[in-house]
Amino acid sequence: MANNERNPLSGYGARVQTRVDTGVIDEGLRSYMLTVYNYMAIALGLSGLAAIGGYMMAVTADPSGAVAQLPNGMYLTSFGMTLFNSPLKWVLILAPLGMVFFLSFRIHKMSVGAAQATFWIYSALVGLSLSSLFLVYAHGSIAQVFFITAAAFGALSLFGYTTKKDLSGWGSFLFMGLIGIIIAMLVNIFLGSPALMFAISVIGVLVFAGLTAYDTQQIKEMYYVGDDGTVAGRKAIMGALRLYLDFLNMFLFLLQLFGSRE
Repeated sequence: MANNERNPLSGYGARVQTRVDTGVIDEGLRSYMLTVYNYMAIALGLSGLAAIGGYMMAVTADPSGAVAQLPNGMYLTSFGMTLFNSPLKWVLILAPLGMVFFLSFRIHKMSVGAAQATFWIYSALVGLSLSSLFLVYAHGSIAQVFFITAAAFGALSLFGYTTKKDLSGWGSFLFMGLIGIIIAMLVNIFLGSPALMFAISVIGVLVFAGLTAYDTQQIKEMYYVGDDGTVAGRKAIMGALRLYLDFLNMFLFLLQLFGSRE
């Protein structure tokens, strides 16, 4: 108190320093979040390219050399038979899941470059496994639902980034909803109920919509101005993975609800 009385500028100086610190944090946070979104966008782009490329290699309109005919008049190539009707399809389904766990548990020991490479490989494998969507849904419908998902995701992520409300209380509720969806989907494998699948899709959209906002706020709060480049890079990759999964699952559930089947 005595020092403040002798120096009337001391309080003003403290406020100026606070503003400078806040400015530094804001600039660093923007850069960090931009890196997260860039990583996520690259992963989605790789998934899309892998899905389209896999479909183009698996399906042909030329019957010569084709292995099987599809209901829509197109033909499966030998690559398509391997991709969709062989044990390889289970590898494509399970391998990305294994890579998610590997990246989650090992990223703290990986270099940023190795973590990035693992993320890119994972997203490409996911895309390849999703190439079968082009056999089920009209291509225009897939594009339409993708843009709807992108618009919804952008709005929800912006809300999570800008809101002053603490969304941490949503975590346990959304996690329980996610577990419920997984259990219901496993049960419906045996029941094959369209009504249950519709309910799962609706709840799935709501859960991943909530997770988009929740995860964005959590990723934002993970930022620390004192992190070095390696730690910040690892955090950005894990944040991008979380948002990538939110986007992908919301897209798949919306496609089940609004996609036009061929």
